[in-house]
Amino acid sequence: MSEIVSFPGLGLSFEISRVAFSIGNYSIYWYGITFALGFLAGMWYFHLRARRLGIHPYDGLDVLLWAVIGGMVGARLYFVAFQWDNYKDNLLKIFAFREGGIAIYGGVIGAVIAGWIACRVKKTRFLPVLDGGLTGLLLAQAIGRWGNFFNCEAFGSNTTLPWGMTSNTISRYLFHMSSTLASQGVVVDPTVPVHPTFFYEFCWNLLGFLLLAFLVTPRRKYDGQVSLCYMAWYGLGRFFIEGLRTDSLMLGAFRVSQLLALVLCVGAVLLLAVQALRYRKNPAAFVLYADTEESRERIAKVDAELEKDKKKEDPAPAPEEETPAPEPAEEAETPAAVEGEPAETGEEPQPEAEPDQQNTQP
Repeated sequence: MSEIVSFPGLGLSFEISRVAFSIGNYSIYWYGITFALGFLAGMWYFHLRARRLGIHPYDGLDVLLWAVIGGMVGARLYFVAFQWDNYKDNLLKIFAFREGGIAIYGGVIGAVIAGWIACRVKKTRFLPVLDGGLTGLLLAQAIGRWGNFFNCEAFGSNTTLPWGMTSNTISRYLFHMSSTLASQGVVVDPTVPVHPTFFYEFCWNLLGFLLLAFLVTPRRKYDGQVSLCYMAWYGLGRFFIEGLRTDSLMLGAFRVSQLLALVLCVGAVLLLAVQALRYRKNPAAFVLYADTEESRERIAKVDAELEKDKKKEDPAPAPEEETPAPEPAEEAETPAAVEGEPAETGEEPQPEAEPDQQNTQP
């Protein structure tokens, strides 16, 4: 299942395989591994940033777990909706995730909806969670794009740039899709390298994550500002990158993701401009949730509950029983004095009195 992916202009070639390793007859794919690594990286970022956003990590991660489930469902439904002809005659194929077929914008929509519902149920502020979650998502998207590399997918049209890539899978795809792409106004040559659009998006998303995490978030003026920056940044990059791809979901003559990217980008930029004007007129009207007493009390409450649960699970060890002090040994009885010898009493013996001198001679 391995093949050679080459970059002729750079003189580079890599032998890759979709399968990372196998456990018995079950194969573990690189796509799944990169997805999992992206998920963990995004969660790690949120865990580190949550308190500064005014959210306890315990509350936030609970919401994000539901958001991930909603994202997976949304990504699949979005793809199926625009490829309905491939599923309408066999609905069970909708659940065949291992055959591929997900769309990132559907995932974002599903994650946002599920996260909003989870915040309502848990009575957690939605916008601070969204700010941290979408920033972590950009990091996850950057990492996850390398799964496209191992699958030899998400590439663009032909290019003569030095970093153009090619492989047998790419050539076969272009050959079979040439007529379909031509009807969309895209003329391809299976023998010419293509744009590595997966790599373009990796770079764009990673740069966006760094900007949001280290430039925008520390300087945000209101909750939701980071989320608007995410939509503007990702929408701008996706609009141009999607225009290069050869596997776009189509709505008539329009690329669905490109159209949605444009709408979100323009809408986010307009809202950012309006909020900037409002902030300039009345800065006091903008209060970050992290600066409120409600946020501090909630974080303190959850910390106290977790500490209490920890003490229940790990009770303090019982104090060691004190070893009684040994009783003082009884003094040994002073042995009776041997006849003719003084008894040992610890006192110096007194000299015996001399008898009166008497004339004892006969």
